[in-house]
Amino acid sequence: MLFSCAQDRAINYLFTNIDRINDWGEQLQMVVLELIRKVCRSNKGEKGKYIKIIISLLNAPSTAVIYECASTLVSLSSAPTAIRAAATTYCQLLLSQSDNNVKLIVLDRLNELKSSNRDIMVEMVMDVLRALSTPNLDIRRKTLDIALELITPRNIDEVVMMLKKEVVKTQSGEHEKNGEYRQMLVQAIHTCAIKFPEVASTVVHLLMDFLGDTNVASAMDVVVFVREIIETNPKLRISIITRLLDTFYQIRAARVCSCALWIIGEYCLSLSEVESGIATIKQCLGDLPFYTPAEEGEGQEAAKPIQQVNSATVSSRRPAILADGTYATQSAALETAMSPPTLVQGSLSSIGNLRSLILSGDFFLGAVVACTLTKLVLRLEEVQTSKVQVNKATTQALLIIVSMLQLGRSSILPHPIDNDSYDRIVLCIRLLCNTGDEIRKIWLQSCRQSFVKMLADKQRRETEEIKAKAQISNAQPDDLIDFYHLKSRKGMSQLELEDEVQDDLKRATGEFTKDADDANKLNRILQLTGFSDPVYAEAYVTVHHYDIVLDVTVINRTKETLQNLCLELATMGDLKLVERPQNYTLAPESSKQIKANIKVSSTETGVIFGNIVYETSSNVLERTVIVLNDIHIDIMDYISPASCADVAFRTMWAEFEWENKVAVNTVLQDEREFLNHIIKSTNMKCLTPP
Repeated sequence: MLFSCAQDRAINYLFTNIDRINDWGEQLQMVVLELIRKVCRSNKGEKGKYIKIIISLLNAPSTAVIYECASTLVSLSSAPTAIRAAATTYCQLLLSQSDNNVKLIVLDRLNELKSSNRDIMVEMVMDVLRALSTPNLDIRRKTLDIALELITPRNIDEVVMMLKKEVVKTQSGEHEKNGEYRQMLVQAIHTCAIKFPEVASTVVHLLMDFLGDTNVASAMDVVVFVREIIETNPKLRISIITRLLDTFYQIRAARVCSCALWIIGEYCLSLSEVESGIATIKQCLGDLPFYTPAEEGEGQEAAKPIQQVNSATVSSRRPAILADGTYATQSAALETAMSPPTLVQGSLSSIGNLRSLILSGDFFLGAVVACTLTKLVLRLEEVQTSKVQVNKATTQALLIIVSMLQLGRSSILPHPIDNDSYDRIVLCIRLLCNTGDEIRKIWLQSCRQSFVKMLADKQRRETEEIKAKAQISNAQPDDLIDFYHLKSRKGMSQLELEDEVQDDLKRATGEFTKDADDANKLNRILQLTGFSDPVYAEAYVTVHHYDIVLDVTVINRTKETLQNLCLELATMGDLKLVERPQNYTLAPESSKQIKANIKVSSTETGVIFGNIVYETSSNVLERTVIVLNDIHIDIMDYISPASCADVAFRTMWAEFEWENKVAVNTVLQDEREFLNHIIKSTNMKCLTPP
């Protein structure tokens, strides 16, 4: 009551009973915090003595009070002691609260602290990572995102050790989403290894145990990580190749096999490595031929039963999206599971992973096998002095490649080999039969050079994004800067001094000014009524994910008091008002801020319309209605430029089937100009800039 009616008396009562605040009830403590916020907003010079009260309330038994204390500290003070106390409080709430929604809210607060006080948050990174014990994937993802931006040379070893322990924990099948969690951990370790290459040697061999993971996305992340590390850390090349050749037979997914084969073809350099690579591929392909003519005859007669048996793995065929955006045909189910082939009955016990995948109709993988064998044979010619051994390896490779072509052209499989894979395999045969220096250079050097360029381009883009995100602060000319050395320090505690110093530093560096945000805000103000109307109204529209907030300013331009003034809103489209309108009383020539929250159920264009209804003090019985201008919520308000990894984009494309061809008429002749026009018009970002 005192807070609402007599603020000065409330302050006097607060300081009279300052020693008993911790014994007060939860509601009274919340009112104290609200009073402190209100007083400090109006009189910033006195906030030092209130900060000590807030810090004492951090020991309150109520978690709601503790959370509000931390939020108030962050909003009022920039002192390292206060920020550290707030961060510690958030970390304690993160571990003590069982509600996942509370954890997500606390993580959002920690994320805000990270952007403004990174140096202090770096000290708390291990406390933040303790939230990984929560089984919820959203919490784990957000925790990892925060932690990855806080890694430094000092804490990288501790962070990686923690992530390695979590990866080992996922091997137990207690939780059904362990595969997705492992994928997130692999991506996090990948990021750490790129930023700090010295930690790669401690994690790469552990992660290679998961190349045969049943979760294809997780295994794919591992093999992509291995591919990047083997290029960026030449000292690890021999150990990685040896480990990869030893564990290759465990890989069960076609996409992972393809990437692993590329690594084998590019990075097996010595004679022993090349011979081991060829032997590993031969072992995983099994004995030749892949089928016998007798089985082909039986296959023609029993084509329908075979097709029914293999329908789970073969019949569902869709184009796979390659890194450059082109398509290659592959079997949809091959990425998730393999069924034992039924073609060569005599060797079922010794079937390798490559043989099983090729017999199920994956000739894209067959083309990769052919290219890898070709590279290995070409490199064998350079490192092997014995021509006899080279010729022997060449004929064996040709026999394998021709056998795959024969299988693709036979009728024993429900679907023949696709033209793209056929052309690539035939090219390998021609190359092995007649090699030239130019072709050899392309196959043995140009591929790796392209990969190095891709990594360099990726690193450059990441560096540009980091620079773009960096806060640019500029102090305005003629701004007043206080020198705390010249101030009187009488009665000021260490915390108050810290707070004064931090405020002066931020004022000097321009962190308190947000001119860009103010300019954007002015662009989003919409006039709702005319200048000649008795009530003037304008709205500032904020669109955030699934919420629209209308901040409406209403000004009484008459000399009369307006009673029961109500902002009535209605919507068209997939928009829904959250709150019922309230009635207000406006004094003559006064203004009122009214907020309206609207939920969005789909990102379609919607319209918000409504009226302002009020009664005048002279005539209560007559209600005046002012019709407002419509507010159009455009779909473009939901779209903002973002970046996404190629692998993640292709995964989402396959899952959501976004492709929808639209015919566009344009006068633009240049493709790049048209692309820039599309990017500008749709407010999107090109993932692969030309």
